[in-house]
Amino acid sequence: MENKNTLTVSQAIHLANKAVGSIPLLSVVGEVSGFRGPNSRSGHCYFQIKDAVSTMEVIVWRDIYRNSDVHLEDGLKIQMTGSFDVYEASGKLSFKAKTLEVAGEGLLRQQVAALAKKLEAEGLMDSVRKRKIPAFCTRVAVVTSLSGSVIEDVRRTLQRRNPLVELLCAGCSVQGATAAPTIIQALQIAAQAQPDCILLVRGGGSYEDLMCFNDEALARAVAACPIPVITGIGHEPDVTICDMVSDRRTSTPTAAAESVAPAISEIVVAINNRQDRLANVMANMVISAKTTVDACVHRTTLAMQSRLSVEKTHLDALAKHRCLTDPSSIVDDRVNALLQTEQRLMDALPRVVEQRLRDVSHLSTRLTSVGARMTRPYVLALDRQAAFLQALSPLNVLSRGYAIVRTTSGSVVSDASQVSPNDNLTVMLNAGQLDVTVTKTQGKSSTE
Repeated sequence: MENKNTLTVSQAIHLANKAVGSIPLLSVVGEVSGFRGPNSRSGHCYFQIKDAVSTMEVIVWRDIYRNSDVHLEDGLKIQMTGSFDVYEASGKLSFKAKTLEVAGEGLLRQQVAALAKKLEAEGLMDSVRKRKIPAFCTRVAVVTSLSGSVIEDVRRTLQRRNPLVELLCAGCSVQGATAAPTIIQALQIAAQAQPDCILLVRGGGSYEDLMCFNDEALARAVAACPIPVITGIGHEPDVTICDMVSDRRTSTPTAAAESVAPAISEIVVAINNRQDRLANVMANMVISAKTTVDACVHRTTLAMQSRLSVEKTHLDALAKHRCLTDPSSIVDDRVNALLQTEQRLMDALPRVVEQRLRDVSHLSTRLTSVGARMTRPYVLALDRQAAFLQALSPLNVLSRGYAIVRTTSGSVVSDASQVSPNDNLTVMLNAGQLDVTVTKTQGKSSTE
């Protein structure tokens, strides 16, 4: 028989959700794990937050994540304010964050990451900017705390590996908020001594202990230092901003000292190897040079013999030339040539004159014929014009019995009304003229 207090699954989850909902807002600190997000469609973030003992599910809505300016990733320590909630479809308990911020060391790491990104964009971490460190350093300056064991470790390492290395020390503070300015000052002092390189070293410690080496002013001073800077800060996993901008980064102070001071035995072996290589190279160069010289001598000898042979042949040919064996032949040849030219000229002149006369006669004939053809159209036109003028000439009219009557003033009389009785007139005939006196006039009307 079913108990009246028995609940369905949904009822039980609903009661649990009501109970969880009565819990006030909580502020929780923990480390991000299993981060998934932002979701490609919703933009929400899902992950777990954990401490040394427990883990719980967390949901951060899209708008809350956008407004938080926090870049979530696994291992980041964060602080959240929010409340628990039970998802009724699955009964899953989750913490819904309402505010989100980086906490503790995580905040420091975020600040350091932002500074590293800024300096990288400026080119302070580019490998092309970093200076070359000599393979064998004879003067080494160390910038570190003079009260710790680090300076002794560096001194022992250099003494063990190469006692000839001169060690210079510039003391500073390597921990705390005021450490960075002292390190910058120590770098400047060390650079003034003009060593081959500067070791900026410190022993291990927590992330907070090493924060002075993440200072922006110190990082810029390391990058701007005129002497190559080698860092050996903390232990192997520790990487600071100074490590990133330095000319060489090593894992520990001892490793930094070893990198600039090869062991005496290594130097002796290297010198011997280089001596052997130099001797071999010089021997090969001498052999190669001797071979080259011998080849040049052989080629020069052959070239000289060939050139002398050519010059001898040329001189022999010149010696046999007629101008050398019979110098007067030059004048004789020129005289003969002039005489032949004179003879050819005398022979050619009559023929040229005769040819020119024939050409002139031919051209004269052609000119006469062409002139007649060219003037014929104009002669015919002139004849036509003359005939036309002859037809229009008053003299031609007179030849047919007509006459021209003029007054004494020379005016032509064309009407009887122009004259009066007793007027003297001149009558021009075809042959001669008559001087007459008018005795009577008759008008045209009386004639009709």
